Amino acid sequence: MCYNTGLKFELDLAQMATKNMKIAMIGQKGLPAVWGGVERHVEELATRLVKNGHQVTVYSRSWYSQKRSKYQGVILCFVPSIHTKNLDAITHTLFSTIDALRHDFDIIHYHGVGPALLSFIPRLLKPHAKVIATFHCQDRLHGKWSFFAKIMLKLGEFVACKFPHETIVVSQTLQKYVKEKYNCEAVYLPNGITAADQSNELTLEKFGLKKDQYILAVSRLVSHKAIHYLIEAFRQLKKKQPTLAENLKLVIVGDGSFTDHYVEYLRAMTRDLPDIVFTGWQKGAELSDLFSGSLFFVHPSQSEGLPLVVLEAMSYEKAVIVSDIPEHQEIIIDKRFLFEHNSAADLT
Repeated sequence: MCYNTGLKFELDLAQMATKNMKIAMIGQKGLPAVWGGVERHVEELATRLVKNGHQVTVYSRSWYSQKRSKYQGVILCFVPSIHTKNLDAITHTLFSTIDALRHDFDIIHYHGVGPALLSFIPRLLKPHAKVIATFHCQDRLHGKWSFFAKIMLKLGEFVACKFPHETIVVSQTLQKYVKEKYNCEAVYLPNGITAADQSNELTLEKFGLKKDQYILAVSRLVSHKAIHYLIEAFRQLKKKQPTLAENLKLVIVGDGSFTDHYVEYLRAMTRDLPDIVFTGWQKGAELSDLFSGSLFFVHPSQSEGLPLVVLEAMSYEKAVIVSDIPEHQEIIIDKRFLFEHNSAADLT
């Protein structure tokens, strides 16, 4: 609890827990989750809250998901945004917040430090509602943002830790960070996933793949996810161990997010590597097929909150190899499965 909170807030929550609450979620792109860790997090959380009898409204963006009134009992409210890299999230958050002020929500829950920048508005204008912010990751460290955007994201961190009634973090690394940086006693609620369903090999045939003959990576194609290091490591593996890697492929599931130049760079890197397969975004049974059929999973990211995709790979009982950032080390204890981040040589 980070601002004007304490025993009274705990008592208020206890009283609210005895009734069916009206909950708004702001900051995510929408439901169902097509891609994005925050969207997966919100989908898992919102659908479970509905099953527990609460009324949940998820503010959504029309460019991300198909317009519909509900998804698995969750009310979807579509409001506009200015669909550019730097303005999409904050304008959607602003319009969502304005709309939320018109409704009788018990809880308004902001997801991400960027959207949380506006969490002070319901604190001031809707005093009966409880405001919560989930600090998913340090977005300002991501390379795609401009200098001004990074300043705004840093300010968003401050607001997320000072204005909401409660601040939630998804990793112990973030919990330590907000305590040291903002003197915020955040609540640690780690991410989780639904246990995987084992699937068939129909999707493998579609992409020319064979079971246990490819390495899998699932990621947005943005620079801080460091897929370029994975591609270079795969190139070196093919060069240094041609017999071992003769039939091995690298499958990259995902696409860009306002990062067309980076996607073009990755594709240019792979023009002489026919064993690298880009599938674009996959979800549902198709993504499950790709997880099930992989030999192992690699996540070379430079910055994370608590990556759902790594947990998902583990749910398929796959070995996972991850960069040695602190957030990964909360999940992977055995250091034999860690490699030095930003090092293609160590990954190889």
